[in-house]
Amino acid sequence: MNISRENLGELDLRIRIDITENDYAEKVAKQLKEYQHKATVPGFRKGMAPMALIQRIYKSAIVADAVQDLLGESLYKYLDDEKLDIIGSPLSNEEMTGTPDFAKDKDYTFYFDAALFPEVNIEWEKIDTKLCSIKTTAKDIDTQIEDITERYGKFESPETVVEGSHIYGKAIELTKEGTDKEGGVSTFCSFKLDDIKDPEITALFIGKKAQDAVVFNPSKAFTPSQIEKIFRLENAEAKKFKSDVRFELSGCSHITPAELNEELFEKVFPGQGIKELDKFRKAISAQIDKANNEQCQILFVNQVRKQLLDNFSATMPEAFLKRWILSRNNDKNVTAETIEKDWAETYVPSLKWEFIDNALNKIQSIEPTQNEIVDYVKDVLRRSGSKQEDEDDAKYEERLEQSARTIAQDRNNVRQIVDKLTIDKTFALFKEKLNPEVEKVTAKEFGERATQQ
Repeated sequence: MNISRENLGELDLRIRIDITENDYAEKVAKQLKEYQHKATVPGFRKGMAPMALIQRIYKSAIVADAVQDLLGESLYKYLDDEKLDIIGSPLSNEEMTGTPDFAKDKDYTFYFDAALFPEVNIEWEKIDTKLCSIKTTAKDIDTQIEDITERYGKFESPETVVEGSHIYGKAIELTKEGTDKEGGVSTFCSFKLDDIKDPEITALFIGKKAQDAVVFNPSKAFTPSQIEKIFRLENAEAKKFKSDVRFELSGCSHITPAELNEELFEKVFPGQGIKELDKFRKAISAQIDKANNEQCQILFVNQVRKQLLDNFSATMPEAFLKRWILSRNNDKNVTAETIEKDWAETYVPSLKWEFIDNALNKIQSIEPTQNEIVDYVKDVLRRSGSKQEDEDDAKYEERLEQSARTIAQDRNNVRQIVDKLTIDKTFALFKEKLNPEVEKVTAKEFGERATQQ
């Protein structure tokens, strides 16, 4: 057997594999003997059919399997031995290979087309972005504590709306004349009564029950961002929304907040022995800091990656990539014509990301290993579970290990974990290479920057 390659351009190459009869003859002969012993052929006792007959019936199929197995093994061994950093996998060049006749031919030649990853030069000196750090305020802590006391509070469904109720129903946009606006907003929604900024509008809801209706103006009750969220409008539409709506009440709920005491502290931070409100607030602050830091890291990674994309200048093997995309796509609507049409807008940015990630992985691995995923899953299980009765530390760890490996086997189960670990590893690489300046910002300023991405 002989394997050779021809460079067709800067990145494109063609691999030729010559397989002779000597390469597969021994395997085929062995397989034929096994067939002879096991085959049941009409007119002969089992295992007694002559070899000539066995060859006539089975040899071409056995040769085909042996050649295909040898072809796959030798191709990928060659790529590995030659350390060729190819995109995806080689594509069979059927035009040059032709159709092998495994019944008549003894020697075979196969051709494959492949392409190398482009050489992406990461120019760190061109990257200019700061790492945000969100300042946690006393108000942020108060808001979080308010959410916690509600989450652990007593839930009720009163017949009538009272102060602090959460109400839900259908909102219908009205004309200036007070009739239903054709083509206007008509949506089921919900909101907290406390979110209404006009006390006169709040008073309209107090005492109302299911099936009652209230007419009010959302622009006087809520901020544009609240209108956007509550009525499911685009940002621009929410800012311009000035109409009255008729809100047809379906029902309401009310939560009596939990008391700030040791019982609540233990529920929120089990096993940490928090007994005083001051320590509880510090724990909440640390929790907010952790979440904010993660968001800042995500924004930083996205900003750096965008600049890497903007600076991308490597040549891509377009002809091969288009064939490769078509070959791996099972969607009948994806054709050579649709790929060509969507090439610049859809495919090129995605491929650039892939090539950038390939270049980053050569500097330092940003792809989570299976062991890293398993370790993360174990930590999650450890935080959410506990030892079983009569289970010592060794058995507990063994059970966690087995459970984590079972969960991690299916990447669909751990997709979010993989994404998080990838972000963490990418951030660590970017921080090391760029040593970014840290800029303290408010939560509002951070939100504005994140929205711009």
